[in-house]
Amino acid sequence: MDTATRTDIDQLRINGERLWGSLMELAKIGATAKGGVCRLTLTDLDRQGRDLVTSWAREAGLAVTIDKIGNGFMRRAGRNNALPPIVMGSHIDTQPTGGKFDGNYGVLAGLEVVRTLNDHGIETEAPIEVAFWTNEEGSRFVPVMMGSGVFAKAFTLEHAYAARDTEGKSVQDELTRIGYIGAQEPGDHPIGAYFEAHIEQGPVLEDNDKTIGVVQGVLGIRWFDCTVTGMEAHAGPTPMALRRDALQVATQLMQEVVAAALRHKPHGRGTVGMVQVHPNSRNVIPGRVKFSIDLRNATDALVDQMADEVKAYAAQLAQKSGLGIQIDLVSSYPAQAFHPDCVDAVGRAAHKLGYSHMPAVSGAGHDAVYMAWLAPAGMVFIPCKDGISHNEIESATPEHISAGCNVLLHAVLERAGTSIA
Repeated sequence: MDTATRTDIDQLRINGERLWGSLMELAKIGATAKGGVCRLTLTDLDRQGRDLVTSWAREAGLAVTIDKIGNGFMRRAGRNNALPPIVMGSHIDTQPTGGKFDGNYGVLAGLEVVRTLNDHGIETEAPIEVAFWTNEEGSRFVPVMMGSGVFAKAFTLEHAYAARDTEGKSVQDELTRIGYIGAQEPGDHPIGAYFEAHIEQGPVLEDNDKTIGVVQGVLGIRWFDCTVTGMEAHAGPTPMALRRDALQVATQLMQEVVAAALRHKPHGRGTVGMVQVHPNSRNVIPGRVKFSIDLRNATDALVDQMADEVKAYAAQLAQKSGLGIQIDLVSSYPAQAFHPDCVDAVGRAAHKLGYSHMPAVSGAGHDAVYMAWLAPAGMVFIPCKDGISHNEIESATPEHISAGCNVLLHAVLERAGTSIA
């Protein structure tokens, strides 16, 4: 490639107004009164969203393939179609009270990259694809990240098909009903590299006044259920020294969950989000408390160390109080570092384009986690107002939306190779 051509490529920018318009148009499907979106996976609204996105893809000249779990792949040919495609993607299903940007941004940013390449007659060496993954949110069916998980063989297609919602409807039946069971076996689709653009879903970028988060990886997660067993007794006649108060012991352990996270900075996270008190009566000393423990950190070793510290503290509490404390692991998600080449490509793109940027980690799961099992992968974060997501007030600025997509464009072009058609 000569110098003039390289200059042309370096000056390339996406059409921010077009991308914003696409996001707002998709957000009309399942729009809520409070300004958010409710477009649960495999509902009629999900079908309408899928239909709209695939229609835009076909208008952009992309070939659309759907696999047996309903994942969609929208392909733009390259000069050498024997090369595995460079894939951009995310999801378009939402939470029941979701926002306009979570997931949707990653899909439509990928589509905008393709539209921009079309506008400027730029051909890539490798093909480029935009993917949308089925049931990332897990708000109707579990497991979460279902489509990408089946694709990566994290669990079987049969397991996913058998999942049912609260009304007893199965994934297989609902995929069939909305017309999105394709012929391709999940995973029988090569990927050369994978990039996902996403709102941060946290406050770190905004707090640091940075435009781009260069995502290093996704935190490892351990979920536990903890049960503290004491003895119910009348709140009036029972002296303080003779009580077997499960709640008071439980709250000490809850504080240790937070303390363990604070000891393992900067990426330690410790959360108690669910508490059940028995018998939950105003004038009865609690006899049993069950609560959730959510531990996260950047490496599995750190998460496991945090868990060991919480368990050791629980053992000390049990011995001191004489109460029973049981901690059971209910779910475990390994930490996932992204590929250095993709991380560096995102960082170089942000630097070249003049955007303020910083290393970031994702505390939430994304489809990029499973893609990183299969190919080099990376993510681009942009700020969201007050770090709020999974909420109808979820918000991002048009300027940040454009900036993240421009970084995505240049990171993808670095991996795919370019030439002027």
